[in-house]
Amino acid sequence: MAGKAAGTARAAARKLRLRRRLLGSADSLGLLKKLAVYFFLITIGFVYLYPLLYMVVNSLMTTEDLIDPAVNWVPTSLYLDNFRVAFRVLDFGRTIGYSLLISSVCAVSQTLIGAVAGYGFARFRLPGKGLLMVLLAATFLVPEQVTMVPRYILFNAYGMNDSLWPVFLPALLGQGVKGALFILVFVMFFQSYPLALDEAAEIDGAGKLRVFLRIALPMAVPAIVVSLIFSFVWNWNETFNISLYDKDIQTLPMQLNAFVSRYQEMYPTTDGSEVNRLNEGIQMAATLITIAPLVVMYMALQKQFVESIERTGLTGE
Repeated sequence: MAGKAAGTARAAARKLRLRRRLLGSADSLGLLKKLAVYFFLITIGFVYLYPLLYMVVNSLMTTEDLIDPAVNWVPTSLYLDNFRVAFRVLDFGRTIGYSLLISSVCAVSQTLIGAVAGYGFARFRLPGKGLLMVLLAATFLVPEQVTMVPRYILFNAYGMNDSLWPVFLPALLGQGVKGALFILVFVMFFQSYPLALDEAAEIDGAGKLRVFLRIALPMAVPAIVVSLIFSFVWNWNETFNISLYDKDIQTLPMQLNAFVSRYQEMYPTTDGSEVNRLNEGIQMAATLITIAPLVVMYMALQKQFVESIERTGLTGE
């Protein structure tokens, strides 16, 4: 009887160990759960990376490679002439300057104003603060098309059209592209860190401005990084407002939108010739050039960006 009981106990122990290896326990993942997690991550990674890989591969293909069904992911040769043509059609030297200027000025302005306004909402007892917060959220919820005509009339009355002021001024006043969202991010962040830090600095003789600059702002680095990156990307992709107020200014995304017509003007085809016909390789090269600055910025700030996302909870769209 004792031997039979011992054998039963050993069999039960083996089953328990096997179950833990497959399904895991409270403090570890089992093999099946790990496989499910890895499968999910690989699938998500493929969904995000496939378009980028597709653009890179096709931008390096010749016309012959593009129409050859035997050539899929590995071109027969690295054909860089697509990029030369794309740079010329995009007018890269001029458009990259406008894109960087607009995106940088708006991103820095929205971040600074968002930090100041967010700190004020989070730390001061203002009369009607609840109503102001509701109005702030409303500016984010109201579609931009609703305010487009009144804004145009306002800026036209002040003689600001045909310039970049209608783009810069809303950002300087906290009402740029999704500017209310950045203020709310800073409000939530400043509400999350201890008020005792501010009080300790004030006891030591620091004023409100010094507390903000020396205590609050350095602690808000995660929110600052998130605001800078998202604001830069959203302003980089903004084309409607710029074309509405100043048609002479062309950014990279705007030039990409008009890429086909501009290419046909610069490289006209004659008598049905295929020599200058626009192909997918040139279009992919132009798209890759347009998003390259954003990819480089993300790769440079990847560590800070991930840490900031974890602390602020903002995920973008």
